[in-house]
Parts: sequence; structure tokens; C-alpha cells
Amino acid sequence: METHDHLKPLNFETEETLKPLSFDFQNDTKEDFVPIAKTISNDIKNKESNFVFFFGTAESGKSVILSSMLYYLRSYAGVLRPKLGTPNSKEANVLLSDFFENIRQGVLPNRTTRDQVTRLDLVFEPNNKSKRVVPIDLTFLETSGENHNDIRRGGNYHSSIETFLNANIPLTFIIVTSYESAYNDDSLINEFLDELERKGKNLKSVNAILVISKWDKSGRMDVESAEALDSFISDHLPMTSQRIDTYGLSKTYYTVGSVQNATGNERISLLNLSTAEVLSKWLYRSIVGYDLDYEGTFWERLKFSFTN
Repeated sequence: METHDHLKPLNFETEETLKPLSFDFQNDTKEDFVPIAKTISNDIKNKESNFVFFFGTAESGKSVILSSMLYYLRSYAGVLRPKLGTPNSKEANVLLSDFFENIRQGVLPNRTTRDQVTRLDLVFEPNNKSKRVVPIDLTFLETSGENHNDIRRGGNYHSSIETFLNANIPLTFIIVTSYESAYNDDSLINEFLDELERKGKNLKSVNAILVISKWDKSGRMDVESAEALDSFISDHLPMTSQRIDTYGLSKTYYTVGSVQNATGNERISLLNLSTAEVLSKWLYRSIVGYDLDYEGTFWERLKFSFTN
């Protein structure tokens, strides 16, 4: 719970109150005395949420996945609204508005600003009436793909990202690589998983999923079978495949539908939300422990039959 210190007005009764102390004591500084600088606090406000961190290089499809997930949750699964009293920036509100306005027009999201974490604090209220399918707070963290390259060969993240990865908050990781460039990301994904372990996150219990985006580039909107997806991951991401199998992490594919490249700009010509539904339901179940479409207990179902 966030607390606020009571602010007291300055006392202006005497001029001495406003006198800089340094003028009186600047010649008395001890050579063996080293002052301690006041550090800027990196404490994350409003920790009582479920934070969702997207990992993926530039043009991997992170923003497309986020925008289509949010659109599915708001249009088909319930009410999705900004959470009041959270430290959302103006950029976050603009980003959310752009997502909803653009996706139905077939406009893909713009690239995210480097060295900046755009934080979206939201409340999701499912339309399922079961008491077990509860409203939850969701905080999505949007980062630039270029920043994820910073950890190659033992490098470090920008401080804006480190703040969230180091904090003691509930984090879900959505690790994104595209159908076309997966083979290039295998090493970097493993470096990211190594980074999480260095920060004390046990991969056997971490909430994470690997997403192969832009699956429509394969010529299909779905996978032929679960074995086909496993085979793709094993062939293109052999090291990542071993980590996923060893730690029991989840995996899926993703597409937003048919994407046309006309006049140099890619646009969605046919919106497909089936994979957005799958990933959104995985996210909810992984946090709450119940499916979004959970039917409820016998008494709940009986009650619904009378009320409906």
C-alpha cells in the first residue's frame, strides 16, 4: 500500500532558516570525511499487479502481439480499462489508444522507443460470471527490441529495464521470436534465460512462454499438429528447445492474420484473433489458476440457468 508523507510548510519567520549551510561550513570540511550521495530511488510503485514482460528483438512482433491480445480481451473476453491511481505515463495512454484505433484499420503498431519502458497498468474484468474467474490487474511492459541486444556476450540492460527485472514483483515472460528469424535468436534467448537465473529467478517455477510470431509466413494460419511446432522449434531453436523441455515451459505460435505489403507498408488485410485468444487465455490461467471460460461449479451453473 503506497503511503504519502504529510508535507509541512516552511517556516519563514526568520531569514536564518533560508541560509545555505554550505556558506557557514565550507572551510571546515575534513579531508578524511567522504559524504554519502543521495541516490535516486528505483523503487517500483504499485507493485500489487501482475507484470507481463515481453522479450524479443526488433521486428519480432512484440507490439503486434500485445495490441491484438489487448484488443481480444477488451472486445471478446470482458472489460479492459486503465487502472486509476497508477504511475502511467502520457506515452502509455497514447500507445493504448493507438492500439485500439489502428488494429481494426489494419495498421500495425509503431516501433517502441529505445531505452524506455512503456508501462500499461490495466484492470481486466472477465465477462464470465463464475466467482472463480476473478478480475485481475495486468501491467504490460513494452520495451524496444534494440535494448534486448544489449545483453549479448554478457552485456547489461538499460537501467529502465533492469529496474523491473531486479524487483520483487510477479513477472510473466512472453519470449517472442518470428518464424523468419528464429534461427538468429536462439543464442540471445538463452542469454536472456541465463540473465534471469543470475537474478535469482528459478526457471523451473518461472511463468514463461515461447511464442513463434508471424506464423502466417509459413503459408498457414495454424500449425498442422503439435509435433509440427515442436519440430520447428527443435530445428530453428535447438538450445532454446532444450531449455523449454528441461524446465517445462510453454510454447505456442502466433499470427494476426493476413498481412499485405503494399507500397512498402505492411497492413493487416484480414484480422485473425484465434492465437490472441489462446495466448490471452494462457496468461489468465497462469496467473489465476482457472480458465477464462471456466464453467463453474454445479450450483453456479444451476444458478445461471435460472438467471439466464
